[in-house]
Amino acid sequence: MRRSLVTSAVAALVLAAPAAAGLPRAGALVPGRSLGGVRLGEPSQAVRAALGNFYGRCRGCRRATWYFTYRPFGRQGLAVEFEGGRVSGVYTLWRPAGWHAPDQLRFGSSPLAVHTLTHATRTVACDGYEALVHDTAEARTAYYLYAGRLWGFGLFRRGAAPCR
Repeated sequence: MRRSLVTSAVAALVLAAPAAAGLPRAGALVPGRSLGGVRLGEPSQAVRAALGNFYGRCRGCRRATWYFTYRPFGRQGLAVEFEGGRVSGVYTLWRPAGWHAPDQLRFGSSPLAVHTLTHATRTVACDGYEALVHDTAEARTAYYLYAGRLWGFGLFRRGAAPCR
């Protein structure tokens, strides 16, 4: 009896481990550090361990880029770029519901709120949208504006172009 309980418990843990990996439902931006739990410089194996093996690959991107979405071919999710097998950039795809930054900064916030709460120091014009950026010694955090509202987040190596 005791052996079957142990076997059942071990089987439950083994089956639960892969289910734990996946795109977070309410991902968070930690400026200069991480987005959706993905950190700059992490190896691709760490990204797979955190987000799982369900992702699409960008065929026309300059860097190896994986797209993690909530549903196959869905629009909302997270993109992770790699250089030399390590994360060089990570950014939201569309506006995944529930994602946020510190100080209750959420999608739909005004540009003034973004500037006030993030201390973004520069505006970069992209094709059809803008990126408000804040640089630290190690990273560039991007706050994407579309139609006058906060639409997405990005995190890149310092000095990297935020437009995608």
